[in-house]
Amino acid sequence: MAVGQFPLMSDFKRRTIRAPVNPLDKSTIISIFPKHIIERKHTIQPGVFEIKPGSYANPSLLVVGPSSWWKELDENQPLLEIPHSSIIVADSIVKDYCNGILACDMAEHMPGLFFVPGELNMEMIKRDHKSKLDAANVKQRNWYAALVKLADALWSRSNGTPLAISDDMKLAARDLNLVNKDWLKDSQTMELVRCEACGYLKNPLYPVCSNCKSISDPVKAKELNLVFAR
Repeated sequence: MAVGQFPLMSDFKRRTIRAPVNPLDKSTIISIFPKHIIERKHTIQPGVFEIKPGSYANPSLLVVGPSSWWKELDENQPLLEIPHSSIIVADSIVKDYCNGILACDMAEHMPGLFFVPGELNMEMIKRDHKSKLDAANVKQRNWYAALVKLADALWSRSNGTPLAISDDMKLAARDLNLVNKDWLKDSQTMELVRCEACGYLKNPLYPVCSNCKSISDPVKAKELNLVFAR
């Protein structure tokens, strides 16, 4: 439509106007995952959902209602609204975020994220749905343990490369109080440096280059009493 031109009747038919929404159609998403979550679904309206960080002692809550998408029939008819209930929307938010996350199996190892039908407050959640909170906490700790196990393997195989450790792995170790992990140390001290002999990027915490096997820090190597095969 050109500037200054009056809109045609067909233009009004293409507008996405929602029908009245059932005020009782609501569901509550509960998160004990200590991470800020923003789920965007570009094909539905409303389609942006923000979940604040939570914990087992203080879960975060997000109440969602129904959302709609529009189906095109033909150019002479208005767009057809296809509504989805709050239960479908909440279920989609939880599954779309968790599905595909490293070490998450959507069963016994997953972030502490779930939903219940209805608009609930914190008191109702802790009173009437404590079993679900407990189950979510167990699943999240199982997921944390799996992440830490993967982090240990990646740290060993990469010769202590900090880029191999994800933020979720660090979060898991802190929540499980495994603060003695080498890969949890200050990222500044684990910044990669170049080997003086071959130029390969290496972890400065280790005195031997994994590429050329040269000793970059003889003092530390002596302290560790390293013995090399000949």
